[in-house]
Amino acid sequence: MKILGLVGSPNIDGNTAKLVNAILDGAAENGAENVIYNLDSLNIKGCDACCRCQESGCCLIDDDMQELYEEIQAADTVVLGSPVYMWQMTAQTKLLIDRLTAFLKPDFSSRLDNKKLILVFSQGSSDRDAFKPYFEYTAGLLYYLGFDVLETVIAAGTDKLEVSFRPSLLEKARELGKLVSTPNLSSPEFGRAESSLTPSL
Repeated sequence: MKILGLVGSPNIDGNTAKLVNAILDGAAENGAENVIYNLDSLNIKGCDACCRCQESGCCLIDDDMQELYEEIQAADTVVLGSPVYMWQMTAQTKLLIDRLTAFLKPDFSSRLDNKKLILVFSQGSSDRDAFKPYFEYTAGLLYYLGFDVLETVIAAGTDKLEVSFRPSLLEKARELGKLVSTPNLSSPEFGRAESSLTPSL
């Protein structure tokens, strides 16, 4: 089993990266192969809406996204993480999302098959529901692209208390990694709207 981590934060060792890594560490305990990328360190250009990918299945922009297409196709589960900037995912993450349109066929059905995904968000606001509509929208978008969105992990209040000082939160993230790397996983074990991993602040 292969688990792919994608971190859309310019802070290489920040809260989002720590949570994504904790999930991957848990999966590794079950023998899963882990690969992680920090999107900020990659050369990913914006989608130019040429739509040629819908016919060919391949984006013609020659940049680091070509490697990520291969990694996503090879992975059983993708863990996508972003901090909240201006009520949304970061610009680095949005570049990736826009380029995922290459996974859509001309009839807008998906080229992906049984691809599981976990969303990870960290936010400065201590109100865990502050961006709930946006998180649900993002999960719906990725579901439309062909991902089976298993869980949305939310770490709230990170301006006041970083995840490094929340051992129980990191441990629950590791447990999620163990669960997602279990053979014959069934999706109903997961919650789609918001994560139970978010601590009360």
